Amino acid sequence: MRIAGRWRRTTFLVALLGCLTVNFVGVSAEHRSPSDPLVRSAIDEGVRLEQSRQWRDAIDHYKQSVKDFPENDHLQYGLRRAKFQFGIDRRYSDASFKEELLTLSTAEAFALFDSVLDQVRDHYVDPITTTWYVAHGTESLWLSLSNQRFVDQNMYGSDEQKVQKLRDTLRDEYWNKRLRSRADAHAMIREVADRANSLLGLNPSTVILEYAFGGCNGLDDYSNFLTPGRYRDLNSNIDGEFVGIGIVMEADMGKGMSLIDVLPNSPAFENGLQAGEFIVEVDGHDCREMTTDEAAGLLTGASGSFVKLEIQDARTPAVRTVVCPRRAVKVDSVPIAEIIDDEQGIGYIRMTGFQKSSPDEMDAAMNRLSQQGMRSLIWDLRGNPGGLLSAAVQICDRFIAEGRIVSTRGRNVDQNLSYSANRIGTWDIPVTLLIDDHSASASEIVAGAMRDHKRGTIVGRQSFGKWSVQTIYPGTWATGLRLTTAKFYSPNGDNWSKIGVKPDVEVALSDDAPVHRGSSDLDVEGDQDIQAALGVLRAPQYSRR
Repeated sequence: MRIAGRWRRTTFLVALLGCLTVNFVGVSAEHRSPSDPLVRSAIDEGVRLEQSRQWRDAIDHYKQSVKDFPENDHLQYGLRRAKFQFGIDRRYSDASFKEELLTLSTAEAFALFDSVLDQVRDHYVDPITTTWYVAHGTESLWLSLSNQRFVDQNMYGSDEQKVQKLRDTLRDEYWNKRLRSRADAHAMIREVADRANSLLGLNPSTVILEYAFGGCNGLDDYSNFLTPGRYRDLNSNIDGEFVGIGIVMEADMGKGMSLIDVLPNSPAFENGLQAGEFIVEVDGHDCREMTTDEAAGLLTGASGSFVKLEIQDARTPAVRTVVCPRRAVKVDSVPIAEIIDDEQGIGYIRMTGFQKSSPDEMDAAMNRLSQQGMRSLIWDLRGNPGGLLSAAVQICDRFIAEGRIVSTRGRNVDQNLSYSANRIGTWDIPVTLLIDDHSASASEIVAGAMRDHKRGTIVGRQSFGKWSVQTIYPGTWATGLRLTTAKFYSPNGDNWSKIGVKPDVEVALSDDAPVHRGSSDLDVEGDQDIQAALGVLRAPQYSRR
C-alpha cells in the first residue's frame, strides 16, 4: 500500500539522512551557547520546553529556530533530540506497546528487530547500513534513560548514579560502534542489554525494542515503526471507518485535549461538541497534563459503551458534562459539496483526505452538483494532509484529459512508476483549487498536476512541501512499518520537497481568521480564500460559460 500523506493528529472514531555516524551532543552542552543573544535565547527556550517535557512544542520551536539559524548545531541537535523524546514518550503512552510488545521474550524481540532492519535496508529510499541503524538505537536508549515515562515504566526508583554510569558506557563504548554483520549487531545489543540488566534490572526485551524503534527514529519524519495500536489506527484512517466518538484532537498541555474537528453525524457531533473546545476530563481522569495518546487510550472502547467527558470552552472557565456513546463512525473525505453561487453556478467541494472511498465520494459530489446547475468548481484542499497516492491519481484523472499526472522515483526499480490520465470522460469546467500550508503530499500531487496542465487556478498559501511516498508494510506481532520508499514529481518533473506549491493567487490571512475550522463548517462570506476563489470564477472569461 502506497500513501502520500503527512502524519495526522489522533482521530477517534476514534535526521541526519545519509550520515554514517550519530554526533553526540548532550543537553548540558546547550549552555555553551553562542554569543548571539537571539541564538542563545532560542537555545534556552528549547531547553526549557524539553525540561518541561513539552516535546511537541519543543519540536515546533526548534524547527522554526533551525529555519532562523540554519548553521547552529545546538539547535539542529535540539530538534533531533526532541523528536526522539517525543517518540519515546509516545510509545510509553501507548497501551498496545506496553501490553503487546513489552511482554515479548528476548528471542521474540530480536526477531522483531531483525524483521524491521531487513525491511528498512531493503526498501528505504536511501541506503541504510546496520551500523547506522544500530547507532540510532544506541542514541534512543541513551535518551530514554532520561525520559520520565521510560523510567517510570522500566526502572522506577533506580539509583541515579547507576543510570548515569550506563549512559556514560553507551556514549564511551557503543556510540557509532562499527558492525560488519547482523551477528555483530546481535552481539552488541545483547551485551548492552546484559549491562543494563546488571546495573538497573532492565528487561533485555526493553533494550532490544529501543534499538528497533530507535533505528527508525533516525529516518525521515514520515517513516515510523508502528505499534499495534498505531497500525490499527492507520488502517482505520485509510478505510475511513472506525469505532469511537468522532473527534480529531491534540494535546495542549495545561488545557486538555484541543478539539481540532468534530466529525459530522458522530456521537460527539450529536452531543454538541465543537472544534475549539477542550476535553479536560475523561471518565474521571484529568487529562490536562496528558499526551494525546494517553487520552486516546481512555477514549478507546467497544462499540455500544459510553464515555463521560468534561468539556470546557476556551472563552470561559465553565465546564459541562457530556456522556457520549462509542460506535462505528464513517469518515467522509468529502464532508461538504454544495452550490455557493446560484446565479453563476459555482460549486464548492471540500476534501479532507485521500482514502479508499474518495474517488467514489468525489464522483457522487460532482454528479449531484452538476444536476444542481454547477458550471465551475472551488475544490478545497486546505488542511488536507494527503493519503493514498492511488486515490489522488484517480481523482486527478477526472479533471485532466491526457498526459502524466505524477511519477515516482525510488532506490528500487519497483518504486519507479509513472501515472497518466486514461479515464474516458473528464470534467472540463473551470476549477479553482484552495491550498494552504497544511495541504500536503497527495494534495500536492493534485496541485502540481493541475498547475502543470494549466487545468485550474490555485488560490491560498504555499503548500506544506512533502513530496515523498510512503509504503506500508505489515510486521510481526501486529506491528506495521511506514517507510519512505520514493519521491514524487509533478508532470513537468518538479519535486517541491520542503518548498511546496506556490498559489497563483496568494491570500494573506487577517489576524482575526479562525484558528479552528471544522470539516463541516462553511462560512462563504467570512472565508477570505473562498472569496478570492469566487472572484476568479466570476471573472468574465468564466462567468459567460
